[in-house]
Amino acid sequence: MNKPSARPLSLDFLRSFEAVARRLSFSAAAEDLHLTQPAISRQIKSLEEELGSMLFSRGTRRVELTHAGQSLLRAVEPMLVRLDGTVRQIRIAQGRAQISLSTFPSFATLWLMPRLTDFERRHPGIDIRLSATDRLADTDDPELDLLLRHCRPERAPAGAERMFGEVLTPVVGARMADAIARGEVPPLAKPADLAQHALVEVEDNTPSAMALAWPAWLSAQGLSQLAPRRWYSVNFNHQQIQAVVAGQGVGLAWLPMVHDALARGELVEPFGPALRLRSPFAYFMVALDHAGAHAAGRPPRPELTALLEFVRQHAADTRRAIGEEGAATDAPPASPR
Repeated sequence: MNKPSARPLSLDFLRSFEAVARRLSFSAAAEDLHLTQPAISRQIKSLEEELGSMLFSRGTRRVELTHAGQSLLRAVEPMLVRLDGTVRQIRIAQGRAQISLSTFPSFATLWLMPRLTDFERRHPGIDIRLSATDRLADTDDPELDLLLRHCRPERAPAGAERMFGEVLTPVVGARMADAIARGEVPPLAKPADLAQHALVEVEDNTPSAMALAWPAWLSAQGLSQLAPRRWYSVNFNHQQIQAVVAGQGVGLAWLPMVHDALARGELVEPFGPALRLRSPFAYFMVALDHAGAHAAGRPPRPELTALLEFVRQHAADTRRAIGEEGAATDAPPASPR
C-alpha cells in the first residue's frame, strides 16, 4: 500500500479546489464545474483529509484560503493551465494546423502583423495564434511554438537566431514635416533644434530601456542637457509612433519597426540616415521544440518550418533596409531566461 505522503491526489479534487480558491465560493465553483455544491464540499473535504490540513476557513458569509491552501494554489494553478494548454494543443493537432507565437506588443503591431497578412495568403490552411504581451514567455511553455524577442545578444536564449539589430532615429509625421517645410512650425535642421519641439517618449525607466530612449540619442549628439519644449509620454513604442503620425511631436523610432512607414512617406527622418544610432539590442527568433524533434533528427512541423522561413525572408529585407546586409543571423549560445 502506498504511504499517504506518496499517494497521488485526484485531479477532480484539485480542479474543485482551484475553482473554490479562484471564486472563494463553493456555490460559484459548483456552477463553474457544473456540479452540485454538496459534491464540491465533499471533494474539498476529501482533499483536506488526504493532505491532513485545512485548505479553507469557512465563515458564515465568506470563504478564505488558509496558509496551506495558498501554498497548494501556487502549485496547482500553473499546473492546470499547462495541462489544459497541452490538451488543447493535442486536440488542435487533430484538426487544422496551428502555430502559436509570442512577442511584445509594439513589435507585433508595427512589424509582425502587417507581414502576417502575406503569410496567411500564402498558407491559408495554417492558423496563427499570436500572444502580444510584455510578459516574457517561458522557453518551455508547451502552448508556444515560436518566440520573437528584443534583447541584448548576451541575454538571448540558447539556440536563438538573430533577425536584425536595433537602430534609433528621430522621426516626425508627414504632416509635421510639411508644416516645417512651410515655416509654420520651428525648423528641424540640426539636433539642437529639438529644443523648440515636443519630444514623444516611451515611459520606461528601467536601465535596459534607457539605452533605447531619447537620453541615449541626445547624449550621442553631445546634447545630454537639451530640454525640449515639452515631453509627451506614452506606455508603448507603437503608441509613440501613432502619436508622431498624428503630429504630437518628434519621436525616437526603432528603425526596424518603421522603415516601411519611412519608405511610404508616413514618417520622415528630419536629420536623415547620418544621425541614426545603433544600439546594443537586437531582435531574435526562438523556435521551441517541445517534442525533441531536432534532437531526434526530425525537422520541425511543416507549418512551423513555413513560418520560420517566412520570418527569415522578411528579416533579411529589414536588414537590408537598415543597412545590415552582411550581418550575421546567429546568436551566441546563452542560457534561457
